[in-house]
Amino acid sequence: MRFRLETRPYTPTWLKLSLPFFAILATLIICGGLVALAGAGVLDAYTKLLLSAVSSKFNFVETLVKAAPIAFTGLAVAVAFRAKFWNIGAEGQLLAGAMAAAFIGGRGALPSWSLVPLMLVSGMAAGAVWALIPALLKTRYRVDDVVTTLLLNFIMFYLMMALVDGPWKDPLSGYPDSPDIRLDAEFPILLGGTRLHLGVILAFAAAPLVWFLMQRTTLGFNIRAVGENATAARYAGIRIPLVIVATAALSGALAGLAGVGEVGGIHFQVMAGLSPGYGYTGIVIATLALLNPIGVLPAAFFFAVIITGAESMSRATGVPVFLADVFQGVALISMLIAILFTQYRVRVQR
Repeated sequence: MRFRLETRPYTPTWLKLSLPFFAILATLIICGGLVALAGAGVLDAYTKLLLSAVSSKFNFVETLVKAAPIAFTGLAVAVAFRAKFWNIGAEGQLLAGAMAAAFIGGRGALPSWSLVPLMLVSGMAAGAVWALIPALLKTRYRVDDVVTTLLLNFIMFYLMMALVDGPWKDPLSGYPDSPDIRLDAEFPILLGGTRLHLGVILAFAAAPLVWFLMQRTTLGFNIRAVGENATAARYAGIRIPLVIVATAALSGALAGLAGVGEVGGIHFQVMAGLSPGYGYTGIVIATLALLNPIGVLPAAFFFAVIITGAESMSRATGVPVFLADVFQGVALISMLIAILFTQYRVRVQR
């Protein structure tokens, strides 16, 4: 008996829509085995994991705060991947946006009212510029965008560390952190007693805006056309290099906003642990959402629940908190396998 993959002539809509649920279910089952190996009850651990993130107003808001940066990076990756610009560099673009926001937010000469708008604009611009480097290398010299975007993450990280351990080093604390931004530059808190800041609202507002851009504008049509069939798009008169560059700028700007939110709403400075890999998590989020901007929101919220609830689960059951990272990897693999079966079906040959 042999198993053979056969191309599907047609993929049912119900199968496409149910893919994320299959991937999440497979992730829970696989990771349940790891929980059991750690000596904890699977149902008890999952109950702690899922409910602790939404069990109170404070915890629910903290989950939203965690969801904001990965929603931004998820949108950044989703936009880029729709044009087949393989942007693995959302992490570096996030850091670029954070550094620009910290630089503007600490300027004493700027009027108070202008700080937050300028931080947003400068963060978007910095993320866009950092994403344009691999886009130009790809369009002009055919350099592999996967490699360049990935390597630029490390370059930006070490550039940031060189600054915060050198010219930007906080003279008061002596730690390798930048000085705090001005109080006027901090994002307003929208719900007393919590950390619900402006960046969270912007992240959840960005998703429908990106969906509108992708579905209802010429740029969005061109991005989708280039991603679906570049040859046909070229014959239709679409300037592919220009679309790739515009896509990279948009993607980098969204990732840059994630960094602005972390500086303006959470940390108020730049430091080594500013992002625990939000840019890489965005790849999982975008894949789980099938590159749909609206689908990014529930995917980001689900992963925020995992990230927020992992610590409570670890304290209550003794399961290592690093299981949250395993969740991300398993979810990505499960989703990729699920996507494979939308294009192929298994034939059994005797």
